[in-house]
Amino acid sequence: MCGIVAYIGPKDATPFLLEGLARLEYRGYDSAGVAVAGRTGGLKVRKVKGRVADLAAAVPARFKGATGIGHTRWATHGVPSDANAHPHLDNAERIAVVHNGIIENADELRAKLAADGAVFRSETDTEVLGHLIAAHAAEGVELEEAVRAALGKVVGTYGIAVLDAEQPDRIVVARNGSPIVLGIGEKEMFVASDVSALVRYTRQVVHLEDGELATVRSDGFRTFTEDARTTHRQPSTVDWEIDSYDTGGYEHFLLKEIHEQPGSVERTLGGRLDERFATAHLGGLNLDARELREIRRVKILGCGSAYYAGEMGAQLIEELARIPAHSEPASEFRYRNPVIEADTLYIAVSQSGETYDTLAAVQEVKRKGGRVLGVVNTVGSAIARECDGGIYLHAGPEISVASTKAFTSTVVAFALIALHFGRIHDLSPADGRRIVSALKALPDQIREVLAQSDAIAELAAEYAGSEGMMFIGRVRGYPVAREGAQKLKEISYVHAEAYPASELKHGPLALISPELPTIALVPDDELLDKNLTTLGEIKARSGRVLAVAHRRPEAKLADHCVLVPKSEPELDPLLLNIPLQLLAYHAAVALGRDVDKPRNLAKSVTVE
Repeated sequence: MCGIVAYIGPKDATPFLLEGLARLEYRGYDSAGVAVAGRTGGLKVRKVKGRVADLAAAVPARFKGATGIGHTRWATHGVPSDANAHPHLDNAERIAVVHNGIIENADELRAKLAADGAVFRSETDTEVLGHLIAAHAAEGVELEEAVRAALGKVVGTYGIAVLDAEQPDRIVVARNGSPIVLGIGEKEMFVASDVSALVRYTRQVVHLEDGELATVRSDGFRTFTEDARTTHRQPSTVDWEIDSYDTGGYEHFLLKEIHEQPGSVERTLGGRLDERFATAHLGGLNLDARELREIRRVKILGCGSAYYAGEMGAQLIEELARIPAHSEPASEFRYRNPVIEADTLYIAVSQSGETYDTLAAVQEVKRKGGRVLGVVNTVGSAIARECDGGIYLHAGPEISVASTKAFTSTVVAFALIALHFGRIHDLSPADGRRIVSALKALPDQIREVLAQSDAIAELAAEYAGSEGMMFIGRVRGYPVAREGAQKLKEISYVHAEAYPASELKHGPLALISPELPTIALVPDDELLDKNLTTLGEIKARSGRVLAVAHRRPEAKLADHCVLVPKSEPELDPLLLNIPLQLLAYHAAVALGRDVDKPRNLAKSVTVE
């Protein structure tokens, strides 16, 4: 959830550590710290509560060393403070550790270490690792052996980087449930929890697997397992550009990423539409037509916005392929001891490909013999490697915590899956051509919606002061309402609820008042008349209505309206969602929120 960086080479490590942490700050940001092995011996450490900029201000000019590690923290154990910030040291200040994840048996280990004389200075579970590694290093073994022995006593998840003042020629890293990536330079090596910290310096990276460690030196690396077996990792090439990690003249990453959606949709569709046979090319699924025809059910697993994208995907699969489909929160899936059926296809959804709850769900399905596909954005990520096949979104890096372009590209990917499945089943060539044509039109239609950004900003300023908002939609519109409410909550901190429009009269109508406006999705489809009736019910109770629609409702039914272009009914939800992204963004700006780094949240949730 937090950010890890490390450097070893001929240069001063500190500039890379600070820049790398700044690039990872979106992952977690309540405190930050760095440690370097000085050229004259010993460790130099600085850590502060606050942002990376606060850390940079606290680092003195003579804070130099050729080997260093750094961290940005998102609190799990102990409040944000200087003492709880990483890196954590042993009593002799020889060993420094940075850690992402949770050590589940930390209390037990802490008690044993304290009985042996260890003095703890923080409330964190991570400090246990520093003392535990130091206890083994004191026996005169190599650092990697000390780390390996310490991890043998640990229960939990971790991505760690370890620095030893007495062995400054190496950094030892390890992964179990939390990502670690090695970057290969020219006589220098880099480490990070996310490739965004590395792309300015190298495009050659190695992703560690769970249960794997690496010794990193300036001239290369060695990977091995927890039982000391050597592994062989081949580098892969990162194809994301450094410009993707800059705001590009936009006020916030979020606004930039909203406006990048026409391009990200084009990349998701690129080379995948087959106009001749009115279908989609999806070779990465690793499923032939015969295997697909044996599938009787689809189960989609994701968390947060990925879960809502899965709901839209399930709707698409049922409509186009006529296969029963359902989306479920991955965070709940494995805890209900799910029945894994041989004729059910499971699809895991994650922008980062590292979401721990989703990865654990994938592993549960695989353990029970199920087949899992991945819909992810990050090449080489843990979920991508674990799955039997899948689709890369190619949406490009998404920096802002709130997902926009990855969400939209995920739904487009599901449209491709549904089209592909449908044409193998009973979707006619005419309907296939209809969907192909609609998919090709999406980028320009999204541009039409984005052109209304200034007008939506005016509406957002008017609605932002509300005590809360109700989002409603029917059938295809309900997942859109849920995602819209999520976006508003995430970045503006305005309370929002989403309900099926048909359910409003069964309870939530009691909340309707002038102080609680309703954001209503009103597509021009077979349920238009029923949606208009619901608007009438709201207006009869003095509720304000902002309609997102294909054609403007009567003035007596809606106070304001945002019009979106009409697509095919199955794809309308994609376009109806774009105004809700802009509404949430502009409401957050009007309220003075930290749009890209909303409080209490992190981009990639790699802990339970």
